[in-house]
Amino acid sequence: MHAAQDALIHLMILAASSDSAMTEKELARITALIDRLPVFDGFDPERLEEVANACADKLNGPNGLDRVIEDAIAALPEKLQDTAYAVAVEVTAVDLHLEQEELRFLEMLRDSLTLDRLTTAAIEVAARARHRRLPD
Repeated sequence: MHAAQDALIHLMILAASSDSAMTEKELARITALIDRLPVFDGFDPERLEEVANACADKLNGPNGLDRVIEDAIAALPEKLQDTAYAVAVEVTAVDLHLEQEELRFLEMLRDSLTLDRLTTAAIEVAARARHRRLPD
């Protein structure tokens, strides 16, 4: 199960850093998702730094972004592809404003997964709804 959990974390890290800066909010969301989602049951939080460093090493290598995405998807059972997209969207939606780079990353991820457009749209709408705040 480590490989699938690591893959999901790699995709969340890519989502958070796709606009070249991972914010405290994004890091907090990643940690909260790891703590809360059943797919991460049994994940040792002490491994998070190791998993993040492995992602960074791959990302800094040849064809880094494509390689991390390809390796992550290859490590996931097909039934977790919607989960992969959902956690990536969840991290990018935390501030309710997506930068162009974040949108491009989500597009790349969508294109790499075998999810239909209706499923990905539903995931995106649900994430925006969960992060909305009352107007001031």
